[in-house]
Amino acid sequence: MMKLFTLLTAILSLSLATVSAQKSLKPVDLVYPQLDSENSRWIFFSSACRPFGMVNLFPDTRVNGDWGSGYRYEADTIKGFSHIHEWQLSGLSVMPVAVPTGKKASLFADYSSTFSHKTETVHPGYHVVFLDRYAVKAELTATSRVGFHRYRFPGKVNAAVMINLNGELGPCVIKEGKLHQPGPRTLRGSFVDGITRRRPKDFNVYFEIAFNADIKSLDKDDKTGNYLVSFDTPAKGELLMKAAISYTSEENAAGNMKAELPGWEFDATVKQAQEEWNSMLGRIRIEGGTQQQQQRFYTDLYHSILGRRTISDANGAYPDNTGEKSLVKQIPCDKSGKPLFNQYNFDAFWGAQWTLNTLWDLVYPEISEEFVHSMMQYYHDGGLIPRGPAGGNYTYVMVGASTTPFVVSAFQKGIIKENTEEIYQALKKNHMPGGIMSRAGYEHTTALGGGLNYYIEKGYVPFPLPGATYGFHQDGAGMTLEYAYQDWTLAQMAKALGHAGDYGYFMKRSQNYQNLYDPETGWIRPKGVDGKWYAPFDPFEANHGFIESNSAQATWFVPQDLPGLATLMGGNEAAIKKLEQSFVSARKLGFTSGNSHSKELHPEYSRIPINYGNEPSIQTAYIFNLLGKPRLTEYWSREVVNTAFSGLSPATGYNGDEDQGLMGTLSVLYKIGLFQMNGGTEANPVYQIGSPIFDQITIELNPKYYPGKFLTIKTIGNSDKNRYVLSADFNGNPVGESGLNHKELAKGGVLTLKMGDQQ
Repeated sequence: MMKLFTLLTAILSLSLATVSAQKSLKPVDLVYPQLDSENSRWIFFSSACRPFGMVNLFPDTRVNGDWGSGYRYEADTIKGFSHIHEWQLSGLSVMPVAVPTGKKASLFADYSSTFSHKTETVHPGYHVVFLDRYAVKAELTATSRVGFHRYRFPGKVNAAVMINLNGELGPCVIKEGKLHQPGPRTLRGSFVDGITRRRPKDFNVYFEIAFNADIKSLDKDDKTGNYLVSFDTPAKGELLMKAAISYTSEENAAGNMKAELPGWEFDATVKQAQEEWNSMLGRIRIEGGTQQQQQRFYTDLYHSILGRRTISDANGAYPDNTGEKSLVKQIPCDKSGKPLFNQYNFDAFWGAQWTLNTLWDLVYPEISEEFVHSMMQYYHDGGLIPRGPAGGNYTYVMVGASTTPFVVSAFQKGIIKENTEEIYQALKKNHMPGGIMSRAGYEHTTALGGGLNYYIEKGYVPFPLPGATYGFHQDGAGMTLEYAYQDWTLAQMAKALGHAGDYGYFMKRSQNYQNLYDPETGWIRPKGVDGKWYAPFDPFEANHGFIESNSAQATWFVPQDLPGLATLMGGNEAAIKKLEQSFVSARKLGFTSGNSHSKELHPEYSRIPINYGNEPSIQTAYIFNLLGKPRLTEYWSREVVNTAFSGLSPATGYNGDEDQGLMGTLSVLYKIGLFQMNGGTEANPVYQIGSPIFDQITIELNPKYYPGKFLTIKTIGNSDKNRYVLSADFNGNPVGESGLNHKELAKGGVLTLKMGDQQ
């Protein structure tokens, strides 16, 4: 009996210690950066960086191509530490080496080294690896625009750093690399990111590199174009290196270093980086759940704010490539000379209406405001609000005007209050012929592939589109659905600003989805230019009229008018039955496209009716809510979380195309139980309530934008079994089925959800 008591006491003590340790962990400590890194792409993984930083520094284990390159967990060889991992940008790869006596020449072409994850440490803002070949410990951290390296060499060796300024690196072919030595411990130089299929112009990158020791020699290999920087044996075997980036000039690269990292305190910089991440991640505090659930949550939140990156310098200079010539321009500054906002490089906001709109606007409204200003800067420079700019230029990635809902959401929530008429007119231009809706994916020189003229004249975009292929994603049915929703969001802003004529015009266009509903099949179906249904038609066949999806997934892309869609289907009950059947079928494949974007077209996965591995159908669990069946939203949203967004390993995580934090953001929203079906674009936007997985979620509200201090979501009796919301009240007042509006939540308070297993 005594032994049993002792054992139970030990177990209880261990459990209490685990709970205590869990409570003492900061949000930044819970992030697992290696999540899904076996499936990563160039822009996917991050470690030594700051939120939205220009520099994103980490080891590259594969360097060829946009997909499947960068840090790939399953690879065991490091080919360099590069500073730029961004949408269609790359560059400045370096590698510490111990030069074998008499073998300097052979090192230029082969300097990679194996490593082991057993000796690796990865945290937000900090990355450590041990290079087996050279017995060098490499530590990495960063400010926003400066990478900071600490290399520990073994004993008395020929310490050196290889600098690679040419060749294939991620999405780009690096060329014209050159550097010079202006001082005993300083290097400066530049290179060019060659054009890609998505980025149509060469892009200049400049840098300054500083060491804490005098350079002994600087050698260039003409064949590879690589540079070897050699040193005497560093004091205590330690060599420090700082590398600052600029997209405007060498002088501004030096200015970025001076502004952000004038000293050499490596450990202090690591601490500052982690404090900055913790400050951002700490805007949401969670209680309850398992430690793995908490780790996954903060990893998801980390992804939501790490992907998109700054391209302007500390002084506000930025590259503008929207015209015929590459120009350097200046962001407006305040009276003290500080830039009013940053200029950004980013992948499409395709799917942001169900992700970034809600999370950023509520938790990081200052970021939403900055991105709107950045988009308007592109408009001032090139005449269009972009849908995914790279290298200071338009890429025309994906289709439609996906940034319209993002801007309108920020406007409706009071985040954007100035120059609203100019912003509206800029958005409207994108929705008219010649605007961004007129261009298909990566259509750089024409404005025909979007089929907008057909959409306006016929009420839909034909598939196939008559004439030549002008770009990618010329999938008329998918285009029609997106245009109709985006038109609806623009109509809401038109109404708010008093443009009654525009409101009526765009509202009429927002009903164009009805022109492609086929009552015989019960699905949205492509039509040809002659008005005839596309045949043969298979609703589960991918990419035949639908963008990275099939008809079964895309049919539900009517967030602006779900009651109207349900009516076409025969009423709410018929629509609910159809959607639930889709979920039951999709669950057999884990609600995903096979854990990798590359598997989406595999026969086994391409026919999935609901896909939480790509954006077109990620809203579907919340459709039940708006059709009068909240229990089904609560059930299926939990099933999606448990199946698709709960893993914590390099082999799984985002189930397809994470893009730049969109799927991580979606995971956060499903786990806190707040969602906005129309992207928060109506007047006084409404939040639908789902099924939070934690006991308590506390969101810190930004006082510059919102009157409240905290929004707390408290669940009573919550468990995986008790996933249903039996009652909801906000600050003691019952919450109706429609949810809560933004003005209420912005005042702060407590949303209390009583949970149970009753369906």
